[in-house]
Amino acid sequence: MTLGAVTPATAQNRLLGLFPQGTTVAEGGELLIGGCRASELAEQYGTPALLVDEVALRTRARRYADGLAARWPNSRVAFASKAFPCTAVYRLLAKEGLGMDVAGGGELTLALAAGADPATLVVHGNAKTEEELRLAVTAGAGLIVVDNFDDIDRLEKILADHPEHDQGVLVRVTPDIRPDTHAAVSTGQAGSKFGLPVPQAREAIARLRGSDRLRLDGVHVHVGSQILRTEPFVRAVEAVAGLGEFAVYDFGGGLGARYTYQDRPPSIEHYLDALVDTARRVLPAEARLLIEPGRSLVAGTGVSLYRVVTVKDGE
Repeated sequence: MTLGAVTPATAQNRLLGLFPQGTTVAEGGELLIGGCRASELAEQYGTPALLVDEVALRTRARRYADGLAARWPNSRVAFASKAFPCTAVYRLLAKEGLGMDVAGGGELTLALAAGADPATLVVHGNAKTEEELRLAVTAGAGLIVVDNFDDIDRLEKILADHPEHDQGVLVRVTPDIRPDTHAAVSTGQAGSKFGLPVPQAREAIARLRGSDRLRLDGVHVHVGSQILRTEPFVRAVEAVAGLGEFAVYDFGGGLGARYTYQDRPPSIEHYLDALVDTARRVLPAEARLLIEPGRSLVAGTGVSLYRVVTVKDGE
């Protein structure tokens, strides 16, 4: 990647823009991440190492949580932990008041070990086993996302053993929206292995409303990851609005992160404006809104640190 006809200082600033906010260069050209010298971190912890700037991560978490609460007070941010399933990150974000989006038993166990409040957990997975669902129910997970009819069957069987348990669930909807992103991380289009297409989602909603073991709290939608425009998110909100009025609407995550000079993802604030402005237009004012940021929360706060061991001359 050539930077064009720019001064060394401008080139350096462009490069630093890809690192955690607050990263600087010391005299002699050494990188300072979170005020720490890269060479000292390499010496202390060895390489390769994954570094997370705690201040940068807390700052982004607060921009999400405070920004959403200011726009829609009845709301919660849940960290999409598949973006970085690390106990220390879970612990820090739980202390910042975020809930946790966990997929499967592994992430659920890590979140609980880090001290996350079980009531703030949103349990995902398109192939949740009975063992994983039982773990979620026993732990007191606040919401379980129904991704298929097998989830309903398994949960009703499990809750037969817990008649006192009032388990909240969301139905994941696949609204036939294909965002402009890589095919491997596009999840909202027809034929996606995640969620239920609208006709089947309506069927699941009707079934859950008649269940004496499961409490239908609302609907969930997540159309993909590394999305660099707000338009697909707006369309997703409009799509779930057509399914009726619920207590909870979970808009998932998917906002992209900046990996290259060319990437220009919307700011957190622009993203929240798009979601909430649409919600005000099409959703009940008393509903609770949930969002699940992942890479847009953590990617810009971390660095992979390596030593150069060998350099080969090439032609």
